[in-house]
Amino acid sequence: MHPFNYYTPTKVIFGRNAEEKTAGLIREFGGKKVLIHYGGGSVVRSGLLKRVTDSLDTAGIPYVTLGGAVPNPRLGLVYQGIELCRRENVDFLLAVGGGSAIDSAKAIGYGVANEGDVWDFYDYKRKAEGCLPLGVILTIAATGSEMSDSSVITKEEGLVKRGYSSDYGRPRFAVMDPELTMTLPDYQTACGCTDIMMHTMERYFTNGGGMEITDALAEGLLCTVMKNAEILVRDPKDYDARAEIMWAGSLSHNGLTGCGNDGGDWMTHKLEHELGGLYDVAHGAGLAAIWGSWARYVYRDCLPRFRRFAINVMGVEEAGTDEEIALKGIEALEDFFRRIHMPTNLRELGVHATKEDLALMAHKCAVGVNGAKGSARLLKEEDMLAIFRASM
Repeated sequence: MHPFNYYTPTKVIFGRNAEEKTAGLIREFGGKKVLIHYGGGSVVRSGLLKRVTDSLDTAGIPYVTLGGAVPNPRLGLVYQGIELCRRENVDFLLAVGGGSAIDSAKAIGYGVANEGDVWDFYDYKRKAEGCLPLGVILTIAATGSEMSDSSVITKEEGLVKRGYSSDYGRPRFAVMDPELTMTLPDYQTACGCTDIMMHTMERYFTNGGGMEITDALAEGLLCTVMKNAEILVRDPKDYDARAEIMWAGSLSHNGLTGCGNDGGDWMTHKLEHELGGLYDVAHGAGLAAIWGSWARYVYRDCLPRFRRFAINVMGVEEAGTDEEIALKGIEALEDFFRRIHMPTNLRELGVHATKEDLALMAHKCAVGVNGAKGSARLLKEEDMLAIFRASM
């Protein structure tokens, strides 16, 4: 077991109509002028944005708005948000949407609170010394950004996708109403479920120690997500299933499922970042398309964890060698992905990468992790390229 610090300061308001409490929460956390940051038209079409602005008008809280956050959120919009906040003397950020809006808002917050180019933090050149406070109204259960310290931004020049983590970026509050996720397309719901699982599995597949209670929490979370993801395939309006998925998303990425280990592996995410940066694919779908190839490449080096996963999470019988059991677990998870209509390779994802593209992604990934990364198995550029090739 490794020593750990567990810090999760976000106040969670969970349940039907929770968004009605937003204005009071902004006042509670000292907000006097707000930037409302959101994504595309769904927040507008559903009426959620108007309900939010009406509540702020009633409470007498001034605000400005900035839409346009997209999947794989862009640095250019972050720069616009920073300039808008400074011009309008904004002192609080409210992200309305999913991980893209939240991650973009975090980056805006870093840019307002620190001098210099905000990309420096994502390019690992320096560390933030603060962040404008922010709150969240969550509309997509997926990234866990509503309770995490991390955000991911894509720089348009060179299509470079990078993540940055800092406790300064943790939201002050997260408003979570499962009903707000009921208008999502089935594909986005499945992508979100996949992302939630991956956040837990990145921490689970490690050679860096662990704790029995942490492993049990991780396994329970994975089983819960799989069960309810399949319910939502049959009935997208099931409130209880939506609620289970939404809360699992927060718990999967607030640090809880990694307490006591070495921090996890994270190479599936790093590989997908290059895939998402180059092809602009949905993050969850990209993760599903990469995971099986990554797992088959590393499982022998992390065999006890893969065996345990196969038995405790995927329900594989304890018959055969450890290697046979591990491989059955990998196959069982891929079967689950297919049942919720997620891809299990790049071809199914709709990506037809050239040899040059695969080499470019592997090189950029290696640069992004300073040469090598991984806990299940330490991966270098040649390993990354082999996984990309296998995923075709």
